[in-house]
Amino acid sequence: MNFQHQHAAHCESGVISNLLRHHGVAMTESLAFGLSSALSFAYLPFVKLSGLPLISYRMPPKAVIKGLLAPLAARFRFETFRSPEAGRRRLDALLAGGQIVGLQTSVYWLPYFPPDMRFHFNAHNLLVYGKEGDEYLISDPVFEHPVRCASADLQRARFARGVLAPKGLMYYPQAIARKAVDAAAVRRAIRKTARTMLAPIPIVGVRGMRTLAARLERLAPGDPRSVDFIGHMVRMQEEIGTGGAGFRFIYAAFLQEAAQLAQMPQLSAFSERLLAIGDDWRVFALRAARMVKGREPVDPAALAQLLRAQAAQEDAFFRALRAAV
Repeated sequence: MNFQHQHAAHCESGVISNLLRHHGVAMTESLAFGLSSALSFAYLPFVKLSGLPLISYRMPPKAVIKGLLAPLAARFRFETFRSPEAGRRRLDALLAGGQIVGLQTSVYWLPYFPPDMRFHFNAHNLLVYGKEGDEYLISDPVFEHPVRCASADLQRARFARGVLAPKGLMYYPQAIARKAVDAAAVRRAIRKTARTMLAPIPIVGVRGMRTLAARLERLAPGDPRSVDFIGHMVRMQEEIGTGGAGFRFIYAAFLQEAAQLAQMPQLSAFSERLLAIGDDWRVFALRAARMVKGREPVDPAALAQLLRAQAAQEDAFFRALRAAV
């Protein structure tokens, strides 16, 4: 099959941009991420991962894929399965028919991931573009080159249990009516992202950052559970799904593209501004990691202060961006 794998920063935006390019759409990873309005922030204390709250820097799984349907006037088929065997048969039938298929899987059960990179995260996306013998040919965008995976291992990854259990989810396009992105779609996407980041909800956007900062301030410096919370926060930011800084960098690249697509050169300045905000997210993560590793005293209040500074920056940024479009 004439399929071209491209490495990407994030799995879902990488998978959908690779898949759309295969079907003739000029789609970069950053354009897919920005056009789907996938940038966000959410602090969800009622959703637990290993007993600790979910902290997300992007919209929920499948948001990038589904967010591109309207701009491209596209229809995708999404399928889940009650049994692993039914899921395997359906995948094999689609591959035999020449279809390239996106899958949602668990990272933990994919053997081509190095052991120290495997963790129980069930919203990892990849593409399957063929099968040879008992091995699937996989385009996993977070890897530089295509990989292979034994059938039994992929089955386990597709049907892992727990939070965000994939239930064998697969997806593929049935129709793509529009293969070029217009300026109006770019403007709508930017306005939607600004609305999300400025939403009057205490767990979403910049307000969510401030709520998390208040939670950090309540941590006791000498309590081992405080270190666990801070370590979890770093992992959610920098290891699970690209992270706070990474998503800001992807969106900054989108704004550069949008400056051309929407004929709005002023968006280039916003791109530069967001790159600086992303750098500050990395500073925040580094400071937190140093505390977790014992290289400096655990100081939740200092981290809360840094997080509030990030919230202030993003508040001002998205208000200005909304006004610009």
